[in-house]
Amino acid sequence: MLQTRIRIIVRNVVPANIEFDVLVPEKSAFGHYATNVALRMAKHERKDPIKLGHELATKIRERAPQGFFARVEVAPPGFINFWLSPHAFALVVGEIVKQKSRYGSSRLGKGKKTQVEYVSANPITLANGRGGVLGDAIANALKFAGYTVEREYYVNDTGGQIETLGRSILAFAGYVPEEDHFYKGAYLKDWEKKHRAVAKRYAKDPLRLGQRAARDFLGAIKSVLAKEARIRFDRFTSEEGHIHKKGFVKKALALFERKKLAYEKEGAVWLRTTAFGDDKDRVLVTREGSPTYLLADSGHYLETKTRGFHGKINILGPDHYGYVKRIQAAAAIVGLDNSEVIITQAVRLVRNGKEAKMSKRKGEFATFKELIRDVGSDAARFFFLMIAPETHMDFDLALAKEHSMKNPVYYAQYAAVRARAILKKLGKQPVLSNEKLAALLVTEDDARLMAMLARFPEVLEEATRTRRIHELTRYASDLAATFHNFYEKERVIEEEKDVRAARGTLVSAASIVFTNLFGILGIATPKKM
Repeated sequence: MLQTRIRIIVRNVVPANIEFDVLVPEKSAFGHYATNVALRMAKHERKDPIKLGHELATKIRERAPQGFFARVEVAPPGFINFWLSPHAFALVVGEIVKQKSRYGSSRLGKGKKTQVEYVSANPITLANGRGGVLGDAIANALKFAGYTVEREYYVNDTGGQIETLGRSILAFAGYVPEEDHFYKGAYLKDWEKKHRAVAKRYAKDPLRLGQRAARDFLGAIKSVLAKEARIRFDRFTSEEGHIHKKGFVKKALALFERKKLAYEKEGAVWLRTTAFGDDKDRVLVTREGSPTYLLADSGHYLETKTRGFHGKINILGPDHYGYVKRIQAAAAIVGLDNSEVIITQAVRLVRNGKEAKMSKRKGEFATFKELIRDVGSDAARFFFLMIAPETHMDFDLALAKEHSMKNPVYYAQYAAVRARAILKKLGKQPVLSNEKLAALLVTEDDARLMAMLARFPEVLEEATRTRRIHELTRYASDLAATFHNFYEKERVIEEEKDVRAARGTLVSAASIVFTNLFGILGIATPKKM
């Protein structure tokens, strides 16, 4: 990566205790990359940053490989700006066409095993669907970075929950009176209408009825996620079968007691979550002797740790904010130290600036399935990933369905289609050396596109490390804009042989980056639009 190479060059000319950044300037007038090293070092050594910047710039030019930088300049208040040479960019283009589907991959996660849990809800609301898309993309990015990844859907199918599900259906059928804690939702009423004979058969056995309905719901969820939303899972973990029956809930409680972090008070068993930053301790076992959600989830985390995972990323909906501290405390106690919780905020559907309700049922919120079927998987995924998960989201239905350059997913995919169309017209082209590429790709638009392609591994690694996947959609838009500009201004097919081959190689590199990027985002690379 060019950013890493620049960092190494700069590091070699400054003391080890000086921390600095290598950044991509917002304006191209300030170079391809810039560093604040002179500003940081000037504070430490009490020197003028401009003067120190010029001293460092001279040393950087001397230490850099010959022909790596085209220019190294100092700008107020002390930034050192770098313009890379065509040769440096040509090396990147050559590397892209050589690595193909591996370009952008890394060894960041080598030897690390991480579980990503997402969705785990029925029905799948828009917020849960947003979390599912995010979790799937994070898992894609982690895998591309060398992690061993498991994508998990956690099935809440314990006896009490399943019996409540069965009793909720019986209430719809009129066999039992409705109670406040029963599950609501038209999806239950729909199931009862289709399976009235089943409800009648199990009218006095709500547990069996709940088990039957839960199987049907899970089957429908699997179909929607895999076939329509392209959200994948490696494991559907049963709370009843994998956690309770295998003793992990009891093992978690015993572990808490052994570490003297569990205690009895007011007839219940509590966990000292305040020792881990929570605002109060939490109940593990109720006065009635029933395990709480926290204890069951602690058993789940212990089971994950037992299977050799080094970390876990749990993506939850907006109603779980108060749950984060306590589950993080439990994760730390069971030894799953690299545990993260990401909360996705609510989604509001809008059309022409006004709130829109897609559901045909009065008072019902639209489900993820309805959204996917209305706007398509690619648009839904891209739009969900564009916004940071902690931000409330307005999903513009009209824009998501628009086949124009205003639609960000259409804009990105159309750039990829243009690249493919050029390559199809060119056919097989001669392989050029890096020296020839550097000599032939000399326009400003060539340089802009090469610089953007060089940034892909850097942007991807940072997004993977921070889980800020929305930075990848921003990069997709920037790359598309750069390619559209290149397409409009630079000739490829009509150029003379050598320039045509060089530009063809550059377009091939762009096509590879689009494909790799879209693969991580989970959107298609269309052949035509």
